[in-house]
Amino acid sequence: MGSKKVAIVGSGLIGRSWAMLFAGAGYNVHLYDVTQELVENAIKDIEEQLQALATSGLLRGNLNASEQLKLITGTKTLKECVQGALYVQECVPENLELKKKVFAELDALVDDSAIIASSTSCTLPSLFSENMKHRQNVIVAHPVNPPFYVPLVELVPAPWTSPEVAIKARQIMEELGQKPVSLSREIPGFALNRIQYAILNECWYLAQEGILDVADIDSVMSHGLGPRYAFMGPLETAHLNAEGMENYCERYGETIFNVSKTLGPVTRFEGANLQKVNQQLVDQVPLENLQEKRAWRNNCLSSLAQLKQNIDKKKTD
Repeated sequence: MGSKKVAIVGSGLIGRSWAMLFAGAGYNVHLYDVTQELVENAIKDIEEQLQALATSGLLRGNLNASEQLKLITGTKTLKECVQGALYVQECVPENLELKKKVFAELDALVDDSAIIASSTSCTLPSLFSENMKHRQNVIVAHPVNPPFYVPLVELVPAPWTSPEVAIKARQIMEELGQKPVSLSREIPGFALNRIQYAILNECWYLAQEGILDVADIDSVMSHGLGPRYAFMGPLETAHLNAEGMENYCERYGETIFNVSKTLGPVTRFEGANLQKVNQQLVDQVPLENLQEKRAWRNNCLSSLAQLKQNIDKKKTD
């Protein structure tokens, strides 16, 4: 148990989630941060989260919460954390200069065969790996928060990432129970945020033009598109909404093209429209209630994860 070593660099919310996911798959997890206090606090929080996941029936893998916790070790130095690790997951803040510094340090410490992955949500891997000796081992493994309930992981190679590294990283993510998607090359925003930003841009335009208020815009997704998209993507949805995708395009292709030409222009999220959208959202969820609303969101995601888990089991029975 725990014979395979992985290293998590950064003990924030994402680093903690990665630590739990790897422990759930039986990996020996080493966790590092810039102070020992941060690491100790992270492990205490991980213990609470593992117990809560066990209580709700969402704990990953075949080990109980106590067994998983024993697989997670706090380390005092980066060297201790990463030496001998077959996989390193960087989880530091979204700051390019910081990532360059951390990856340069990792480059000097990791084994030649170690995969070095970044949790970045937008930074192109080429921007922080170009001058590394081990640059062929670098890949982005971008999770979606919270990773226990939203299992997608985007795998994004740099131009020099070894194809074998991309394949192995996907195998590891699948072993953890995550749902990886493999981009063939790096592109700004990767896939998830490109799609998310397209949606946000049109929502912004509809609010700006006064077509709908904020609550009704969000209802279009939560009570319209969202329920279907929780189980299948927009392309498969279209495929099912006609006699296949080709027939869908024959029926609706011209309408899609004509409507798409009227979509709002890409604009900055600022000014009077920002004030209007923000005020409606604050009226809906006051800032002092954000944490309570996040907990409600996570409970909803937990229930949805359980439902999807049951559906997946029925598919394989």
